[in-house]
Amino acid sequence: MRYTTKNIFILLPMIFIFVACSDYRRLLKSDDWEKKYDAAISYYKQGEYYKANVLLEQILPIIKGSEKAEIANYYYGYTYYYQGQYLLASHYFKTFYDTFNRSEFAEEARFMFGYSLFKDSPRYNLDQASSKEAIVALQGFINRFPQSEFVPKADDALAQLRNKLERKAYEKALLYYDLKKFMTGEYLKAALVEFDNFQDDFPGSSFTEEIRYLEIEAKYKLAEVSIYTLKKERYQEAIDFYEDFIDTYENSPYQSKAEDIYEKSLEQIRKLNT
Repeated sequence: MRYTTKNIFILLPMIFIFVACSDYRRLLKSDDWEKKYDAAISYYKQGEYYKANVLLEQILPIIKGSEKAEIANYYYGYTYYYQGQYLLASHYFKTFYDTFNRSEFAEEARFMFGYSLFKDSPRYNLDQASSKEAIVALQGFINRFPQSEFVPKADDALAQLRNKLERKAYEKALLYYDLKKFMTGEYLKAALVEFDNFQDDFPGSSFTEEIRYLEIEAKYKLAEVSIYTLKKERYQEAIDFYEDFIDTYENSPYQSKAEDIYEKSLEQIRKLNT
């Protein structure tokens, strides 16, 4: 008896799964769009997003323009989102907003368009084109719905995206600076351009102090490898950068290094003058 009961407990879940799969397969072949619609909503609420997605995809062209088209399209975007297909989700949320802009779900769809792009954004060290697209979308949402309940979440996503762009720009500037050992002068000049760009694009960054110090170092090294007629001018630029740096950062951890470069620059100018 124990053996029989144990087998029943093992077989019952398998039977339920088999029946459920059979019902789903029959639905896929059915011509009854209403049954497919009801089943899709039911699957969605149970977290069966793949099944809901397939059924909705079958009926959306059929119910276009009907009363149920709105809610079907709303759930359709989320079926992609919850499967981690964020780029497709963003597309369908935008389509929903463009099509049903008077819907009670329009505001949420407009937010989810940008938020799905944010979720699709890669790590900071990869190409950040999608991050920039997400920033535009989320900022556009905030501008359109400044009082929305989704604004705090949009603000948080924007902060994370901007941090990625900031880190990417910082790493790019350092890369040019580190390459100075291969083609010293050209890479130093490129690094100085990137340092300027970084400060323009990210004022108040936590990396700015380090960037400002590296500018002094880069100016000094550039003077070292410059032709004779440019040396004095570039050593003076290193001194000017040092003075601006000290005025801004009185107790910087880079102060002693900056002072050392300052003294060396003065010494080089004295030698050039004689």
